[in-house]
Amino acid sequence: MEQKSGNRVFAETLKAYGVDHFFNVPMIIPPGIKEMTAIGVKSIVTHSEKAAAYMADGYARESGRVGVCASQAIGAANLASGLLDALMARSPVLAVTGGSTPDTRDRNFYQEIDQRSIYAGLTKFSARVEKAQRLPDLLQQALRMATTGSPGPVHLELGGFWGGVLMEEFENVMPPTPRYGACPPVRPTAPPEDVRAAADALRKAKRPIIMAGSGIRASRAQAALLNFARLANIPVATSLDAKAAVPENDPLCVGVAGDYSRDTACIAVSEADLVLFVGSSTGSMATRQWSVPKPGVPAVQIDIDPRELGRNYPLIVGLLGDPAAVLNQLAAELSGPVGNPAWIDRIASLRQQWDQMAFEHEFSATSLIRPERLCRMLSQSLPEGALLAVDTGHSAGWAARNIYLDRPGQSIIRCAGSLGWAYPASLGAKCANTNRPVVCFTGDGAFFYHLAEMETAVRYGINTVTVVNNNHGFNQERVLWDENPALQKNWQFGGTNFAAVAETLGVKSYRVDSASDFEPAFKDALAAGRPALIDVFTDPAAMVPIPWAVDRK
Repeated sequence: MEQKSGNRVFAETLKAYGVDHFFNVPMIIPPGIKEMTAIGVKSIVTHSEKAAAYMADGYARESGRVGVCASQAIGAANLASGLLDALMARSPVLAVTGGSTPDTRDRNFYQEIDQRSIYAGLTKFSARVEKAQRLPDLLQQALRMATTGSPGPVHLELGGFWGGVLMEEFENVMPPTPRYGACPPVRPTAPPEDVRAAADALRKAKRPIIMAGSGIRASRAQAALLNFARLANIPVATSLDAKAAVPENDPLCVGVAGDYSRDTACIAVSEADLVLFVGSSTGSMATRQWSVPKPGVPAVQIDIDPRELGRNYPLIVGLLGDPAAVLNQLAAELSGPVGNPAWIDRIASLRQQWDQMAFEHEFSATSLIRPERLCRMLSQSLPEGALLAVDTGHSAGWAARNIYLDRPGQSIIRCAGSLGWAYPASLGAKCANTNRPVVCFTGDGAFFYHLAEMETAVRYGINTVTVVNNNHGFNQERVLWDENPALQKNWQFGGTNFAAVAETLGVKSYRVDSASDFEPAFKDALAAGRPALIDVFTDPAAMVPIPWAVDRK
């Protein structure tokens, strides 16, 4: 058998598993990057390790394939910090770092310190590659762990400065298993008796509702969810991460519930007499600190991770399996609608109520652009097939309430909590699907984190469109400082013109101060053929409303 270097085996394995981008900060395995480039795996060199991790995360969420990021040993902690969002969002990411060898360990070698304990808490699997001969089995195990069960990040430490252990040559006797390069590689089904119990509970319910979460995206279960909801005639509320799994113009779409939510979606969930959680971790954000739905409501839960079943809500039955596969099982068992027709009428009433509530600000003609107005204009401008990457904080709050994704093929990815994630993640998502329109919706506070990556986008021709909701501050935190002028600098920024900054980096830029200027700017940005940014000055006084809660009826 042919002798190959570890670098070549690394490159060929990534290629075999469907990985076509390698997001990294120099210097890590330069010979390996040369091997990757020769076989069509593109190296993307970023300006920070955290941005590289976020790009790999965006790549993974858009494609379902493993996103790969890397840094040398001294940047390993920075790279690790970027994995927290992937872990919380069930995103398959492989982090590769340089590391020590038996000859250098515990000798104060330059830039070397043991950082494996950091990765232990942020990954599903972490291992040290000390001999090139161990690369095939450890790399394949990492990829398999990243995509199976509940997906998540994994880590490999390559021994030696720059991962030099991969310079060694050996005979690779372990062929790749490419099925583990994308989620889900297998679709386990639930026990039939559990499916029957769930179906019986749904038949008895008068006001059933589905609450869908990030597991829908991880499972690629959007079509299965929509088909099941229509067959069973059950309304669907989602977390922000599952928004657009059901088109928002569908009568069964309730909207986003939880802390980032539409009031009427929370009302609908609170009125249900049975909740079917699908791919939902039932965490605090999706449930308004476990008050929507109310504790004790009859519930059924579908999840591929047994740790999630019944974690926060007592269950009639937990269905352990892949969400798409189990929804198909449940559809076959039900074979028709459930619930009271009056419940669907109530949902229609709540949808109409939301339209009335949102109208004033979404169509506001005030001179200062309201964020709700910006979101409505963005919704109207997004083309079919567009992917929207959304940041946390106010960006997430406005997106949950006032962005409408109802054209064919539209979808969303959003950070699980790390401010600044959306812009680099949008670049990674665009790398995963270069023919798809990718739009980033972020605030100025979030955009400051990684604006240097605009240069990366220009250098590699990553042609996304970024819309910055620019209110000159961490506006969400404004209320924390009691409008005290002495504390104003804790949340308010200077008046940065992001369009001017972007232009100096080669990004096609637009400054929008009037609502009438947004649509033509956005249309031109989509057609620009290069990275584009639209800096929209919005009303600094506008705040995302406090979400509806049971005690606020």
